[in-house]
Amino acid sequence: MGMNGIRPVIGMSSSGTHSTGGVGCCCFRCCTCIHVEFFKTLPGIIKICETVISGLIQSLLINYGLRYSSSIGSAFEGSLTTASACFLTSALLLACYTLSEKTYRLIRSSLFEMMFNSLACFLYVSSASYLGFATKLYLMADYYMKPGFDVYPAMTAAYMLSGVMGILHGADAYLSFVYYKTGR
Repeated sequence: MGMNGIRPVIGMSSSGTHSTGGVGCCCFRCCTCIHVEFFKTLPGIIKICETVISGLIQSLLINYGLRYSSSIGSAFEGSLTTASACFLTSALLLACYTLSEKTYRLIRSSLFEMMFNSLACFLYVSSASYLGFATKLYLMADYYMKPGFDVYPAMTAAYMLSGVMGILHGADAYLSFVYYKTGR
């Protein structure tokens, strides 16, 4: 009891939409630990695209370019390192954001998300330009001379997708900055 003899009122507040999370099945919700609403937001769609496309770039580089990494040189290594690091981080963030709305609000509003996306943007743009240069310089002649030489189209796709990833991470960095400044 307080000083006036009045008991304090304790209320439970909902700090988000986590209670409405999960998947609707008939007349009830199941798997409420999953933050499905995240997939419907622009940052959610961008994070899914970042994860899928970076995995695709990594797959192209390993399946087609690994045999020719000595001829492509450090452009291959830089591109593979960028794709691998960004794939791992984006996939981890996607998993965390999917499983916890609170984690989404905390990490999204921190400097980590903004700095990661800014760095990823820079790394993807620089690795795309370097891989594009090396692909044209070292693989283009073999593509026209040897029939069935499929490394050139695969590396071309890898550096073009890396450019797209640079744009995606740049947009995500901007959205993270806005979220950091406004809290929404």
